Amino acid sequence: MEKKTVDVIINSKVYSLTGFEEADYLQKVAAYINGRLQELKEQPGFLRQSPDMQNVMLQLNIADDYFKLRDKYHEMQETMIRQDKDLYALKHEVVEKKLKIEELEKKLAGGI
Repeated sequence: MEKKTVDVIINSKVYSLTGFEEADYLQKVAAYINGRLQELKEQPGFLRQSPDMQNVMLQLNIADDYFKLRDKYHEMQETMIRQDKDLYALKHEVVEKKLKIEELEKKLAGGI
């Protein structure tokens, strides 16, 4: 895979990023950061904070998003595992019922 250089705009500044990711992906990441930054700028008092504090607030908000999504992902994985087990149990029950039906049909056919 070849390294690429992509210019992105974050907080009205142009940054040249070099890496293996596609340009569209890096633009999407920059747009996400700009969106979160815009949300913070709309909060009362945010712009009165020092640039360092604004950056920390942005970082904390992005980390918060990450941890919430990670927790949701794990929760969904656990739900999927539980549902897979339930599905397996239901399939097993269906097979048992089919065997019981076949057994009863044989008894019925033998009795006639």
